[in-house]
Amino acid sequence: MVKRTHGYRYKSRKLLSKAPRERGMSGLSRLLYEYKPGDKVVIDIDPTFISTAPHRRYQGKVGVVIGTRGRAYVIETYIGDKKKIIITTPEHLRPHLGG
Repeated sequence: MVKRTHGYRYKSRKLLSKAPRERGMSGLSRLLYEYKPGDKVVIDIDPTFISTAPHRRYQGKVGVVIGTRGRAYVIETYIGDKKKIIITTPEHLRPHLGG
């Protein structure tokens, strides 16, 4: 028997795919939105941009913007009790509208 691989996008077919009418590039407002340190954001992975996408375990997590690195943002979020730092581009972020 051959050992099964468990790659970076393993078990993510439904999670990292778009519906037929959502295919293609996202709107410009999502890319042009400016986040400041302290802003809350939701990590919403856009499967169009694979190289800058965070791991699928962070999909839907709420984090706080700490700073920037070039065009990317540094996000602090928690997985359980552990604090995690994620570096990702604005394609995978949207503002958190909740309280």
